Amino acid sequence: MRLLPPPALSTWRLAVADFIHDWRVSACLVLALAAVLAPLLVLFGLKSGIVTTLRDRLLADPRNLEVMIVGTYQLGPKWFAELRTHGDTGFIIPRTRSLAATLDLVGENGRSLAGAEMVPSASNDPLLRGQAPPQGQDRILLSHSAARQLGVSAGGTVTALISRTLGGERQARRLPLTVAAILPEAAFGRDAAFVSLDLLVAAEDYRDGRDTPLAVGERPFSSARLFARSLDGVAGLADRLRAEGLEVRTRADDIEMVKAVDRTLGFIFAIVAGLAVGGYVLSLASSLWANVDRKRRELALMRLLGFPPVAALAFPAIQAGLIAVAGAVLSVMLAYGVAHLVNVSLASNLNREEFVCLLRPMDVAVAVAATFILALIASTLGGYRALRIDPAESLRDV
Repeated sequence: MRLLPPPALSTWRLAVADFIHDWRVSACLVLALAAVLAPLLVLFGLKSGIVTTLRDRLLADPRNLEVMIVGTYQLGPKWFAELRTHGDTGFIIPRTRSLAATLDLVGENGRSLAGAEMVPSASNDPLLRGQAPPQGQDRILLSHSAARQLGVSAGGTVTALISRTLGGERQARRLPLTVAAILPEAAFGRDAAFVSLDLLVAAEDYRDGRDTPLAVGERPFSSARLFARSLDGVAGLADRLRAEGLEVRTRADDIEMVKAVDRTLGFIFAIVAGLAVGGYVLSLASSLWANVDRKRRELALMRLLGFPPVAALAFPAIQAGLIAVAGAVLSVMLAYGVAHLVNVSLASNLNREEFVCLLRPMDVAVAVAATFILALIASTLGGYRALRIDPAESLRDV
């Protein structure tokens, strides 16, 4: 059983044979396509590489995802529950009053650090960068600067001093704590101890002289640590909190700068691509039209030999497809070569796994598919011309 009927198979063979026989014209059309498509791929790769690198650099610093709540409020369990279910929320944990969220630390070597910040933490904390959060009230994580001043390392112990004034008497509680890990210097720049929420709440209750503290899930909190799930979600979370009367701060300017670069480069690429693609489609269509005119006698003879009208329509379409495939392959090879050259030349200005020119396989596949479709569209002009050829024209020169 044949996959193609004889006329269709014969049309395919004739179109391919003619494409190869007329190789000079075919090569010119393929090179013309590569001259348009390869620069477009490089331009799109530059857009993708620059924007991706800028976004990755923002994401490399989790603080760009933070929505900082400024001031003291009464945030109840319902408020936290609603915000946890918000689609833009990536991480949220309650905070106590800033005045109650400090402690003094003393290392095993006697070196001390006064007024270290207590930062509540839990699973999926962006600042921990994949490290396990502190568990219980006897384990902490130290910021790099705090660990340096105390002279301790991961696995060591420190003594925490939590002081209060009660009834005019100065009191202090000593807590032995294990340093579970030291955060990288880039993760947090201030002197801080990352602690469990239970330890933070216990410290506030002790300072307030509360004998019967409320459970964590029942009490209101003064603030929260809040991070968006993505860069695009920062503005949405900030707008929601502002609508509730909370003052917030974000790094929205840096995020908006990347979005502006993306929009600008996208607009420039769209204009250049539109002009280049439109011009090439018209050029290819006119070339195929002229090619049909050059082969009027041969196409008329095909019709006279019994080929159906669709064969005349398919003839330029098959050749357009061959031009698209050959031109796309050449363009992709050239584009990847140029992209590699650009990235190697600018490697000294990039971090590892960063690119100035980034060509993703999916983007290349879409470009190749679009090229093939546009080539077939361009072939319709030549196909229409071929359909109008009278089979009797082949007899005029006999």
